[in-house]
Amino acid sequence: MGRIGETFDRLRERGEGVLVVFTVAGHPNLEESEKVVAALAEGGADIIELGIAFSDPLADGPAIQGASQQALERGVTPGDVLDMVRRFRAQRETPVVLMTCYNPICQFGVRRFAEEARGAEVDGVIITDLPPEEAEEWVTEARADGLDTIFLLAPTSSAARMKKVVDLATGFVYCVSRMGVTGAREELPADLKELVERIRRETAKPIAVGFGVSRPAHVAEVCGIAEGAVVGSALVSLVDRERGAAGLPQAVAQFVGELKAATRGRHEGGR
Repeated sequence: MGRIGETFDRLRERGEGVLVVFTVAGHPNLEESEKVVAALAEGGADIIELGIAFSDPLADGPAIQGASQQALERGVTPGDVLDMVRRFRAQRETPVVLMTCYNPICQFGVRRFAEEARGAEVDGVIITDLPPEEAEEWVTEARADGLDTIFLLAPTSSAARMKKVVDLATGFVYCVSRMGVTGAREELPADLKELVERIRRETAKPIAVGFGVSRPAHVAEVCGIAEGAVVGSALVSLVDRERGAAGLPQAVAQFVGELKAATRGRHEGGR
């Protein structure tokens, strides 16, 4: 079992949910981005998602699109992101998941990307536009290198689709809370518990909920019905507001600490 599975198991035993926090690698620039990633770990993130910027994103809302564009304008490449993970891994054991579209991986070379990701001690990969029907090449390479492949499930997914996805997924299953793009929301969907329960009927693998999860109250709610919560746009927006400020790492660590505190004392709904 890899770091991701061990993290879910360890925190389940402690009665805590898993906090997954997303940031765009290279936003607002490589130097500050590395400080942000370190601050995520310092603040208590259990799993860090690093977004590899792509010019044609699939489900990113305005905050993440804007951050990705900044990274692209600064010439940040998948190779730069892997180097960032290598430097982070020299200091921290926090699991790292890369999140991107399939095009950058294909351009890099599927085999080469899997090999170098594992060499950098990446733990898993989320490819937002890779359907399970077309995932055989990637999944084969990823498993050969011990990388988890995390698939997304949406509210519109049928039971048959859910079964296909959870059978392929390793690490955890990413439950998309609502239709549309990423972005902070005031409230979580009223039918979120029902959606998680539908997925749960198809798998015993951990479920983490993202899209619209942006504040401690959301994290607490999600961790009452699932194993983990994913926060992205709210953190990306914070980085954008504080960019260039000496206190950026402290602001990030404080925000993550508040989110992490909300994962403790889970309800019975989340296993």
